Amino acid sequence: MNAVLYILVVVIWGTTWIAIAMQQGPVAVSVSIFWRFAVACAVLWPVMLMTRRLKSMRKADHLFCLLQGCCVFGFNFFCFYHAAAWITSGLESVIFSMAVLFNAVNSFLFFGQRPAPRFYAAALLGLVGMVVLFWDDVVGQTLSMTLLAGIGLSALGTYGFSLGNMISARHQKRGLDTLTTNSWAMLYGTLVMGATGLFSGSHFMPEWDTRYISALLYLGVFGSVIAFGAYFTLVGRIGPANAAWSTLLFPLVALAISTVFENYQWKSNAVIGLILILAGNLVMFVPVNKLRAGLRLKSA
Repeated sequence: MNAVLYILVVVIWGTTWIAIAMQQGPVAVSVSIFWRFAVACAVLWPVMLMTRRLKSMRKADHLFCLLQGCCVFGFNFFCFYHAAAWITSGLESVIFSMAVLFNAVNSFLFFGQRPAPRFYAAALLGLVGMVVLFWDDVVGQTLSMTLLAGIGLSALGTYGFSLGNMISARHQKRGLDTLTTNSWAMLYGTLVMGATGLFSGSHFMPEWDTRYISALLYLGVFGSVIAFGAYFTLVGRIGPANAAWSTLLFPLVALAISTVFENYQWKSNAVIGLILILAGNLVMFVPVNKLRAGLRLKSA
């Protein structure tokens, strides 16, 4: 069962990036995000109510759920959707994989948890990997403000996602039910994106074509309900550290799809950069002593 859940998380979240790219077009970003999570809420909330899984919370907890919704189900995707117009979906997923480093920094800022010594090696690998990944654009003639904007927005969205993780950690420290807080956060994020679309004067209807609607349903049902449900079930069964290993595989799936559908070109610097970034994430997940022990076992 754990293997099935793990595969579901990797495959679904690894493919949502191309679905986001498929929603590029005349519909305002805030409106696309609103409809995505409106679909997800329409599936999730009836299940929560019928199964009586929804727990009561204090007003202060609802306020934090509102903040979590803005970070995880709102403005982070606002950044990702805009970035998708300027960089490929595969590269977005690679930048998103740096969330583990942002989590380490934010855990120190908000909870006083000092990063493990391996954090600095992981951060160095990740930053060098990012430079190498985009090296041709940096030194060549293709560097542009739109590329920089795409990279910056992806990083900003990833940091927003990390802030949402910190709020989730706050919920857990207070013993709040994860499904309840996520349900409220998703609902609040949906409403905030809807209000953003209305106040900006955007046309509020989705694009009624097969490409857009299929991407919307996939993101709403599979990317937002099934994948989140599978991930949090996995967290409960094998623990958050082991479940987080799935983030190492997201970029591989996303880049493979980007190669087929977006004609992403695999150059030597891209391969080396991706390896360095994944190695940085691996260092964060596995303490050095465990890596050494594994190497000793293999050499014995």
